[in-house]
Amino acid sequence: MGDVVVDLGSGAGNDAFIARHEAGESGKVIGIDFTPAMIEKARRNAELRGYNNVEFRQGDIEKMPLTSEVADVVVSNCVLNLVPNKDGVIKEIFRVLKPGGHFSISDIVLEGQLPKNLQGDAEMYSGCISGAIQKQVYLELIEQNKFVNITIQKEKKIIIPKDILSSYFSQEEILSFNESQSGIFSITVYAEKPESCCEPGCCN
Repeated sequence: MGDVVVDLGSGAGNDAFIARHEAGESGKVIGIDFTPAMIEKARRNAELRGYNNVEFRQGDIEKMPLTSEVADVVVSNCVLNLVPNKDGVIKEIFRVLKPGGHFSISDIVLEGQLPKNLQGDAEMYSGCISGAIQKQVYLELIEQNKFVNITIQKEKKIIIPKDILSSYFSQEEILSFNESQSGIFSITVYAEKPESCCEPGCCN
């Protein structure tokens, strides 16, 4: 209670409104979205609900319209994988978090190699899969940016519809693909910004 929560890619505000219950009346939620139309919609939704401790700011999550060390918690749902500069976003998350703060991000990652056409399929994009990177690379980016206590809170394989797979694979290949460890996974990752640091510039 009393936390400042930042929601990346806040859209119409649904996740921000959920986060409000965690922050409490004494806390604050700040939603950031790149699309002005979504910001306007989220603001209208907040006004209709009478939420005066939820605000929405238009901006790029690669360069957040926030001062450093302002957030206790950063949340995001299926947004980071759509951003080309994932490393830049993770650096920004580190910057805006207070020492000891944490993030909890749900996202899409890959295991193994998928046909490029499959990744870019419009039907797949609607499920926020296009732009996803390898799971190990994703976790390494978080670690390289000095986050600690990195934990996968949830992980679930996404089942690709057979009619989509049949555009790229034979029936035998579909069976082999579904039985392999390769695929598309939904994960929720938790990590903390250290309370203090010794390396020069590590808290910047």
